Amino acid sequence: MFARLKDEIDSYIARDPAARSRVEVLMSYPSFHAITLHRISHWLWLRDWRLTSRWLSYVARLFTGIEIHPGATIGKRLFIDHGLGVVIGETAEIGDDVTLYHDVTLGGLLPSVNSRAQVGVKRHPTLRDGVIVGSGAQILGPITVEAGARVGANAVVVSDVASGTTVVGIPAKAAGTPRLVDHAPDFCAYGATAGRMPDPTEEEIESLVARVQALSARVAELEARLGGTAEARGEVVDGPRPASAGNH
Repeated sequence: MFARLKDEIDSYIARDPAARSRVEVLMSYPSFHAITLHRISHWLWLRDWRLTSRWLSYVARLFTGIEIHPGATIGKRLFIDHGLGVVIGETAEIGDDVTLYHDVTLGGLLPSVNSRAQVGVKRHPTLRDGVIVGSGAQILGPITVEAGARVGANAVVVSDVASGTTVVGIPAKAAGTPRLVDHAPDFCAYGATAGRMPDPTEEEIESLVARVQALSARVAELEARLGGTAEARGEVVDGPRPASAGNH
């Protein structure tokens, strides 16, 4: 147990430059407290101590501002940076070495529609190993964010995300080509790539503008070619036609 706690604390130090010691993480990191209490409440939840586990999760939310349903499954070394406003739903599944920033929601799409029929049904997302989710992102529904994917800040994700892909926007779309997960950087703050964050909508518009310009150049080339051919035959390309003999 102590070895696992040490491993968890060391993962905070590795991913947060503000963490200067294990004691600091142990004493003053709300996400560490929330996740530790969640592991206890989840243990109780699996043994049908449902009321006790819910009460413990409520206490954790009261003191940390992080709400994790005791039914959620969380892997090793989850790091919730800052943490305030994070919500993780009952059937959410989180793999190892995942990083979440504040105001992230792993939620369901229609919790208030025929809620009785949704009891025990998978309705929250699954995050595979190494996923990073930027602040304010909303990942909704029983979808899967594959290993090594990045979700940009304030993105709204409602469909599966491929491994090694960065998604941004509302609704979230892939930005650029997927990375090779094995060659991905160890850490990527807020799910943003280095330098300018690409905008998929802007890229599509730029692509359309480039195609229109290419087509316009082609049309101009064809018009010039047809005009040269007509002049070579002695025809008048532009201007009024000569009057016929019947008009004199």
